[in-house]
Amino acid sequence: MSGITVFTARKIVTMNEPMPEATAVAVRDGRIVEVGSLETLKPWLDRHPHRIDRQFENHVLMPGFIDPHLHPTLGAILLPCHFITAMEWKLPDRTCAPVTTHEDYLARLAEIVAGEGAAEEIVVTWGFHRIWHGNVDRTALNAVSGDKPIFVWQRSFHEIIANDAAIDWMGVARADLERHPQIDLDSGRFFETGLAVATQAMNRVLLSPQRYGRGLELVKQTVHLGGHTTIGELAYPLMNDALEWQVLSHTLDREDTPFRMKMVPRALQRGNFEGTAEDDVKRIDAYAERSTDKLFFGRNVKLFTDGGFFAELMQMREPGFIDGHHGEWLMAPEAFETYARALWLAGKQIHVHCTGDMGLELALDVLQKLQDEKPRFNHRFTIEHFGVSNPEQVRRIKDLGAIVSANVYYVHELGEAYWKESIGHERASQMARLGSLERAGVPFALHSDFTMAPALPLNSAWVAVNRIAESGAVMCPQERVSVEAAMRAITIDAAYVLGMEDEVGSIRAGKKADFTVLEQDPFEVAPEALRDIPIWGTVFEGRPFPIVR
Repeated sequence: MSGITVFTARKIVTMNEPMPEATAVAVRDGRIVEVGSLETLKPWLDRHPHRIDRQFENHVLMPGFIDPHLHPTLGAILLPCHFITAMEWKLPDRTCAPVTTHEDYLARLAEIVAGEGAAEEIVVTWGFHRIWHGNVDRTALNAVSGDKPIFVWQRSFHEIIANDAAIDWMGVARADLERHPQIDLDSGRFFETGLAVATQAMNRVLLSPQRYGRGLELVKQTVHLGGHTTIGELAYPLMNDALEWQVLSHTLDREDTPFRMKMVPRALQRGNFEGTAEDDVKRIDAYAERSTDKLFFGRNVKLFTDGGFFAELMQMREPGFIDGHHGEWLMAPEAFETYARALWLAGKQIHVHCTGDMGLELALDVLQKLQDEKPRFNHRFTIEHFGVSNPEQVRRIKDLGAIVSANVYYVHELGEAYWKESIGHERASQMARLGSLERAGVPFALHSDFTMAPALPLNSAWVAVNRIAESGAVMCPQERVSVEAAMRAITIDAAYVLGMEDEVGSIRAGKKADFTVLEQDPFEVAPEALRDIPIWGTVFEGRPFPIVR
């Protein structure tokens, strides 16, 4: 057994109600021995070898930040791509300026194709959204290049638009593509399950070990920059199990990785509709044999109801979308119920991707059936994303014992855009209605679903507390949450969503010695300044990891 290290700080915010604040924390062998002050820790220090580490005496320590829904493979695929987005993105290796008009979008794309993309086998961009960038379809892409394969990934990752050269490059007969219900060859759109057809061909480039490994290194930097010490991979595998596990293990399962990752398998793998739900449970159970200290599985599993939120493919109840289009199901409702029942009976914690109020209604209806058939306590059936909902659904979530992991960033980037172009002011302003959850006493976490939002927990907390849209307007102030709730949502309540609250999420004796080191106290700054608090770095299992800028 090694000696004790005592970290002192200007303030330690423990997120542990019986002792909310402290000034010293004792650590041994990666775990917390005790938290308090140098005076209260004296019995330990009198009896054990120790050293006092005062490097954080002017800093604030919090429990290591947790993002319970983040996709390293998604980030690894997209970060090497060309970003053309409506919002500025600050990435570890570059800053991408916003592009907000149709003309500027096509000009930037043409610049990439003519220059930066010239040496690539295919050109892949990410960040397109019709509300800002207009109608960018197969014909528009053909005008940019008739011979270079161009794949435009929609902002949601749930849809790709391809030119004719890209469609031919896939090597799939057009007659087969035309028969697919979620492929529209006229516009060049491959969406939801149709996306899998496109990515199966693209994977030979996107998942090449060198490119994928480089992308994961960027993800590793991104996660650390946000102050995380624990993340959840919510839908493993994304594309290819064998390759993803090999590269994830090589890149992240290392001593120099200052965070751990809980792997949550996806039921019904992308593009695979063979076998029974019971077969899928066996596949999911088998993953546990791979677990290591850094990459590990539990009883969590992911299901899906409706389509992507950024893609405007969420399933909406009446009155639907302003333009009359409809959303999409990622799983047919009857298939969702079948798989949910098999997983429920197997004792799994079910996480359900729900973006629209109809998708949420399906999830709650099925949960009600499952509770009627076989009641379970502390099941932690988790609503993921929580885009559009209504107040009555919040009450049902509470009554059924469900919990929520929300992407509140929707409010900032999409609140005003969806008000004016998609679903109207009432529902757009109330998306991610976290204030209602706080008042109802429903536990909730904040996540990034990276790259759907920046992997910055303090930024997510800032949106939740202020609900400030891109223009600076406040969207439905009644749905703002307290700073306390927001901080819980990126620490102890995020740990609860992952089923890890006994290990991480607060600073108390026995837990992992994970801390996020801040330059300012989130409870002392103005709420509008939450996202601007500088992060020094983290302490992961007792080892300091400063952020190198």
